[in-house]
Amino acid sequence: MNEGDRDGTRTTPPAPPPFRAAVDALRSARLRPQIEVEPTPAPKRLAPFAYALEATVVDGEQELADGRLVLLHDPAGHDAWRGTFRLVTLIRAELEPEMAVDPLLPDVCWSWLTGALQARGLTYGEPSGTVTRASSHYFGGLSARPAASQIEIRASWTPREGLGGVPDTGSHLAAWCDLLAQVAGLPPAGPGDASVVTLPQRRGPQSR
Repeated sequence: MNEGDRDGTRTTPPAPPPFRAAVDALRSARLRPQIEVEPTPAPKRLAPFAYALEATVVDGEQELADGRLVLLHDPAGHDAWRGTFRLVTLIRAELEPEMAVDPLLPDVCWSWLTGALQARGLTYGEPSGTVTRASSHYFGGLSARPAASQIEIRASWTPREGLGGVPDTGSHLAAWCDLLAQVAGLPPAGPGDASVVTLPQRRGPQSR
């Protein structure tokens, strides 16, 4: 029994090397300057170890889209994941009226996700998710506001593990930012685009 168990508190085990390496790759990824990314508290009950990022796509002072990406790790493996790592995402963006009524919009948004991963040459398994379209209409004291529509993408997938059991999380983050930019309506950034920045290094807890 460790000291934390004696006083009634739970001691978090040290993060294993594959998880630390995967988090370091996220922290060192080079991203487009229009996408502001920073660490955020990770969920505590989805996996023994987790690390989370939140992002906002900005154009001047206007926020075009926002999202959250969570890296989960279970060293013992997970049957549903078919691996020891899992990436989970939520992306939201406002829609133009003509896009909101397109019946193919959910299929197109899902193809943006898979296409972003494929464009980076990434292999992955067990993808799942939902695409939700919502509209808001205002009445009474709010009737002056124009109707608004929003798209929400929730998805998860298992990144393939490379040497040392570590997935290429930096490239998965870059693909996720490609998706976020596409949902926000930004033009694509070409390979080797100089207009990318490195995610700020913020040292903090790497596990639950």
